[in-house]
Amino acid sequence: MKLVNYQLQTPFATHRMGVLVGDKIIDLQQAHRTLMQLGELDESVLLPDEPMKFYAHFQQNISIVKDIVNLLPALTDSFPYAFSLDEVRLETPVPHPSKIICIGTNYADHVKEMGSKIPDYPVLFSKFTNALIGPEDAIHKNIQTAKLDYEVELAVVIGKEAKNSSEDKALDYIAGYTIANDTSARDLQKRTPQWLQGKTQDRSTPIGPWLVTKDEIENPGNLNIQSFVNGELRQSSNTKHLIFDIAHLIHFISHLFTLEPGDIILTGTPDGVGMARNEFLQVGDEVRLEIEGIGTMTNKIIEE
Repeated sequence: MKLVNYQLQTPFATHRMGVLVGDKIIDLQQAHRTLMQLGELDESVLLPDEPMKFYAHFQQNISIVKDIVNLLPALTDSFPYAFSLDEVRLETPVPHPSKIICIGTNYADHVKEMGSKIPDYPVLFSKFTNALIGPEDAIHKNIQTAKLDYEVELAVVIGKEAKNSSEDKALDYIAGYTIANDTSARDLQKRTPQWLQGKTQDRSTPIGPWLVTKDEIENPGNLNIQSFVNGELRQSSNTKHLIFDIAHLIHFISHLFTLEPGDIILTGTPDGVGMARNEFLQVGDEVRLEIEGIGTMTNKIIEE
């Protein structure tokens, strides 16, 4: 399933949870309410419409969503809460995670192009929620940077609390997968040993276009991953080349601190970044990211 956080293209529209079925977004709360009224679902607590409330109890809520999707034929053709993609604005699937955990130097070819060494342990850094934007939003180029870079990454969203997870059970804690652009202000990132100041500028990190639930991704360790700038292929790799795979990352991180539902892990970027080419993003550029099994995300660069 593809879960979306969407807004209607109307003034003062609120964020709502939906599921993409074919070419339509079905409002989950309204579908749940209608199916209960029709007697197709037992009376129960209504699904939350707000994304963070949905992810806070993901395991319980996703079970209801599966029932809703199976029962969609029971809804009439006049069900008013099914929207085409051009009627809505897609937002970042998880807008206010408690943690955004990023992994650096996690593809060997990227380590080589950056002149670094293969790490003995996963390299962790963070972003804050001020950086997050939706899949249709523009990336803001901070006026302090002349070296804005793109980084296509597979993003993992946690679906239940993970503390001291074993590696063989680590994937059980995942809600699903999405696409992230870990944009980096390289000149700000490199002026100190700590990378944070180059990684979390306001409105710089698009994530989306939706969350693909883990049951639809048979092997997250074998997905083609690419980025394009103004139509030119820049990065092309596969998640099988991750130095530390997703199961190891969850195992490793959960032994340092508790992972909570809605937390996002950006798993690292492959080679082909702008810094290695000395080609940085400029105002007006367009960045398109693609990950197999998830989809595409395209964002323009504008001045902050």
